[in-house]
Amino acid sequence: MKILSMLFYLFAHHGAWSFFVLLITGIAISFWRRSIFYVVLSFILALANVFTGQFVNAAFLAHYGVRGSAVVTLEQETSSTLNDSPIWDYDAVIQTADGKDVITDFSTTTASIYPIRNEIIIPPRGERFVVKYIPGFEKNIVIMRDESPYGIKRKIAENLQPLYKAQGEYNSNTKNESFRKAYVQALKDYIENPENARDSLHIKTFKSIIQDLTNPSSVNQP
Repeated sequence: MKILSMLFYLFAHHGAWSFFVLLITGIAISFWRRSIFYVVLSFILALANVFTGQFVNAAFLAHYGVRGSAVVTLEQETSSTLNDSPIWDYDAVIQTADGKDVITDFSTTTASIYPIRNEIIIPPRGERFVVKYIPGFEKNIVIMRDESPYGIKRKIAENLQPLYKAQGEYNSNTKNESFRKAYVQALKDYIENPENARDSLHIKTFKSIIQDLTNPSSVNQP
């Protein structure tokens, strides 16, 4: 596992070097096996790795890694951009399961984050977050976003949006029965979603609102 972690770290953090390593390996195997197939295959893999290296690394570490924690100690904006947004470099300190401190670094384009989504959200500096790693090569980490405070807060904020939409529609006409039912259902969906379990303040409030909206004496009151 340690060797695999080192390889995936190379592929995720050094895309350019990995491209040439994979390509040269393919050429060497093609000469040995006397087949151009391995050159073509290595080129496809090298090209794919440029765009997916950190995702493969994230899936590998999330599945096989050991749980630890980390904190970003320094964040620096670079002169490079990704989708018209600046790329940032980050330094971090990992605390392993056995209490060891390990220094590592990553950037906006090399960070491995799980679950894999079409967005790159890095924990704020100074806030501890959950990671996974392979013992023996701890500097290769995957950020467990949905298990970390910053990710939980962001997920809760996302889950509130459909509820706020239903609330707005109900408030536009409190006598509309379909709006009331949709609002109640949105409140129930939020409360029952395990992703929101830590949002005890909102959940308590929403339970009270459901009780008011389902109380026959309060429905359709002006």
